[in-house]
Amino acid sequence: MATDSHIGVQAGTVHNLNVYERDPRDSPETTFRKGVSFLKGRMPGPARRLINDAMVGYTTNEVYFYWLLAMVSRRTRHELTKDETGQLRDRHATMQLRGEDPWREGVRIIDRLLESAGKAEDDIRVVVKDLDALREPQRSLILEHLELYLDGPIEDHLWHRALSQAKADQMAERREDRIWKFFHPLPARPLLREPQRPDTPATCWARAAVSTVVLIAATANLGYLILQSGRALLMAAYVLGLAGASVGVRDTARWRHRVVRRRAKDREYRVRRTENERVGVGRRTKKAPKRKTKVQRGNFAKKAEHRIDHYFAKYVPPGMDRDQWDAETEGIRRSLRDELTEVYGETRVGVEKIAWLIRHRAGKAATRRRKGTLWSYRRELATPFGTKARATLGLLILAGAGGWAAVGIVPIEPLPAIGTILLLLIAGWFCARTWLRIVLERRRYAADRAENLSAYQGDLEALARWRARLEDKPDDEEMAAWLDCDRKVLLEEALRHYRLTMSGVIAHAFIEAPARGSERARLRGGPWRYKKYQLLVFLVTEEGVRQFTVTLDFLKGTFHDRQRLNYRFEAVASVSVKQSDDGGRDFQLALVNGNEISVEVNSGVEELQQGERPGAVSEVSLDAAGLPHTLHVLEAIAAEGKKWVDQRELRTGNLSAALDDPE
Repeated sequence: MATDSHIGVQAGTVHNLNVYERDPRDSPETTFRKGVSFLKGRMPGPARRLINDAMVGYTTNEVYFYWLLAMVSRRTRHELTKDETGQLRDRHATMQLRGEDPWREGVRIIDRLLESAGKAEDDIRVVVKDLDALREPQRSLILEHLELYLDGPIEDHLWHRALSQAKADQMAERREDRIWKFFHPLPARPLLREPQRPDTPATCWARAAVSTVVLIAATANLGYLILQSGRALLMAAYVLGLAGASVGVRDTARWRHRVVRRRAKDREYRVRRTENERVGVGRRTKKAPKRKTKVQRGNFAKKAEHRIDHYFAKYVPPGMDRDQWDAETEGIRRSLRDELTEVYGETRVGVEKIAWLIRHRAGKAATRRRKGTLWSYRRELATPFGTKARATLGLLILAGAGGWAAVGIVPIEPLPAIGTILLLLIAGWFCARTWLRIVLERRRYAADRAENLSAYQGDLEALARWRARLEDKPDDEEMAAWLDCDRKVLLEEALRHYRLTMSGVIAHAFIEAPARGSERARLRGGPWRYKKYQLLVFLVTEEGVRQFTVTLDFLKGTFHDRQRLNYRFEAVASVSVKQSDDGGRDFQLALVNGNEISVEVNSGVEELQQGERPGAVSEVSLDAAGLPHTLHVLEAIAAEGKKWVDQRELRTGNLSAALDDPE
């Protein structure tokens, strides 16, 4: 049975924390600390290199303790090079221990454990007792990193202790409440959306100025003609008409502003029914002109829309069907997408850094829908009866009183009056149109700015709340520790299923591969961590290889989709790691029956940050995934078959002698 686990990895989050990046200017102590970080991150390869470099100018009991751990971590004695074997053999000459402290005691325990490997039960009781009495963190570190190196009876002793520690620590430090935060980037600060400037070109202002001057002149001339006539009633009607015009025009502009703004909101928020029209609360309205940006059709808008749809689907008001919610908020989601594209599309801020903002807006929409205020703008923009009454009454007074005054002066001064009235009507029409446009645009701009400022203040408050939630985000060492606990719990399940003991297993190995489509995150220079893993456990026994495969929900620490596969040594045809053109690495195990087990252990998409070396992220990710040790074991089986198992005692004896014999 073949396994094919090629994946489509999502874009990841990279935290800008300088824990793993090495600077040539680093002091030996800083280099050592970074090596320790790699070791605690379960990357012993770079840890060994850094600690060895640091030991040239920095030596303490703590340095020697971590040096010994790095030398044996996540590998067997057979994986040591000839030089490394010599270094361990000559370790007493290398280490210049000083004083008495917990680190020196830890070095003594490691030294005794290395010497007790393969010895009889009676010989190891004392060292195991002293290990149990060792302080933390030295005891836990030893149990964690000597898992593969030791064999024989002592292996079972250490395994039981390591397993108990793993079960206790697997969900420790509020893992389920905190681990998800690692996959969220540092939130970007919200940006204030600038409203579209008032659409009042110079020609509009010129028309307004000319028509206003003409209107004032015509109105003044009409008043002069009426005043010359000596008719008191006409003069009263003229003054009343001016008063009506003042009130009517002012309130008409307010009425029109509310009507236009509400219609614009309806067009923005309501569901799009056809290409050329939309429905706006029981009435048809013309399609709103849409401002386009070059990025709106690009990748940012698509990613933003995907996130918006996700969070609106997540925050569905109680008692409401999801399809109904989707239909009701189609316009709101479209408007939010356009807003984010306009504000952030041309910046370097990725969608993942404003996901908190999208979630805040989606939750706010659901809350308003639950409270019945989602469409409150219609009530807020409804024109008050008083405004309508004053506008109507003012215009009626203007038409009645002003018209009566104008008509009344015609018989007295026919030619001047008719000319003045015609000029008054023409100038009034142009003046009303141009000034109404100017006033509406300025009020629209003021309303948009006030609305944007209100939303911006709400976004800032949401940002403060979100940052407070992310304050206890776990570091990479904690992520690695939790993953290591999951590995040990899974290994125990596999051992229990096959009824094996740790010492009864010739060798065991892991592969940690990302599950299909899993979200991922890392520190600068560090390995990718995934929300879901595909974990493969290989147990090498006298009868053959036992493979145990599960899907790990890393957020919850639970295993799913268990699969088991057993094959004899001679059934393994080849083991390889295939590197694709984009840098991706596939682990491939071919069986003689033609079946192939293929797992993508590393995506070629590194998403390098400034200053990161190409290939560095892949290297540490493969090291953290346990691939070097797994390849060592399975390549040996593919090359030698059962012979590799038959000769293991001879090889182990020769290595033990090489570690003890200076010659």
